[in-house]
Amino acid sequence: MISHSELADGRETRILEVENLQVAYGDFIALELDELTLGTGTIGLLGPNGAGKSTLLRTIMGFRKPRRGTVKVLGLDMSQHLLKVRQRIGYVPENDVMSPTRSAVSFVAYCGELCGMPRNDALQATHQVLNYVGLGDERYRKISTYSLGMRQRVKLAQALVHDPELVFLDEPTNGLDPRARQDMLRLIRELNERRGVTVVLSTHLLPDVEAICDEVVVIGAGRKRCQGRLDELLASANQRYELGFVGDPERVRQSLSACGLESELGLKGRLVLDLGIRSPSDVVLAVREAGAEIRHLAPLQQRLEEVFLAAVKDAKREGVAHAGL
Repeated sequence: MISHSELADGRETRILEVENLQVAYGDFIALELDELTLGTGTIGLLGPNGAGKSTLLRTIMGFRKPRRGTVKVLGLDMSQHLLKVRQRIGYVPENDVMSPTRSAVSFVAYCGELCGMPRNDALQATHQVLNYVGLGDERYRKISTYSLGMRQRVKLAQALVHDPELVFLDEPTNGLDPRARQDMLRLIRELNERRGVTVVLSTHLLPDVEAICDEVVVIGAGRKRCQGRLDELLASANQRYELGFVGDPERVRQSLSACGLESELGLKGRLVLDLGIRSPSDVVLAVREAGAEIRHLAPLQQRLEEVFLAAVKDAKREGVAHAGL
């Protein structure tokens, strides 16, 4: 397998560009994206079940025709260069698409030929990639005898056999036991870190994204809700503070509210508040005016779960608003 750590020949660092995209199933609009741009790296595509993640991947792959909009992958318009793009990308679908009567060697080599590889080259690459994903002599057994974890490895192998620059993975760890899940995440992480392959991981499992992704896109109700580097999204919590004090809780909350600082009850009787444009000194003054004494005041470290839930909540509110029209 060739390393793509240095993109040559003017290949795009923008691996995906989506504009004014709408995808529908009959009258139901499943996906509506004004804009989505992804660079290289390991990118998590997050969203609850039914959010539109799989629809987006199928549209990018050319399996779904959008009602409107443009999709460019590796700088090429999918509507004009579908086959050329498919030769440069890999795809791990959520559901099994393998022939159960075939061996892993037979199936993966066949997928290589479908991508335009000569038969001998496809067979040679198949053995290399099956070694990479950890399938030894089992590669000659019928796929119907494989465990779920082994089938997931075969799906990953078929996505890599033609040495793609970009790989889309749809729920690759769903249903795996803890050890198989960790092995799969290690393989995915190595794809980018050691081989320079850009990975888009579509999942609803937040720990998987936190473990291996550099960037996150959250989709809810068919729309992009937020996007950014993982560390930056989590750092946005710096305006949320945790307040511990000795004094009357109700008087403290009233004093905070009087200066525009709304709070909610957190762990161990502490208050959680969003400073917004305020500063920590405003909190100190409000607590003193309430006759209380501060014992703890520090930024609250946000988790990806909170970013995700906030985005999903926005999607639900939007859905209720549309329903009321």
